[in-house]
Amino acid sequence: MKKTALSLLCLAISLSTASADDLIKGAMKKNWKPEDAIAKKVGKGEATDAELDSLIKCVQAICAATPPRGEKAAWVEKCKSMVAALQKVKAKDAAGISEFKKANNCKACHDVFKPAKKE
Repeated sequence: MKKTALSLLCLAISLSTASADDLIKGAMKKNWKPEDAIAKKVGKGEATDAELDSLIKCVQAICAATPPRGEKAAWVEKCKSMVAALQKVKAKDAAGISEFKKANNCKACHDVFKPAKKE
């Protein structure tokens, strides 16, 4: 049930008219922040194929969005490297998890693309 809800959330986010910033924030809160987040499961090698599919679709939706700041081309490159790593994990490629961990570097993305906090 939870997997289906996450899949539907990503689909709803990608189909909604929400701003790119809202799409990205929503995806991060659902797939990266919780203790049982799919991204955390992937890093531990515990994600199911359905969870991997859900996260791949979510990252593809994020990739189509314009980042809040930074270059779109660099954004797309980072997203594509994450999708490629997730596909390797799903294919049971031994390099997949380490490539995912490298692509899943929060600070590397946040430093370049996340807008500064409002004071």
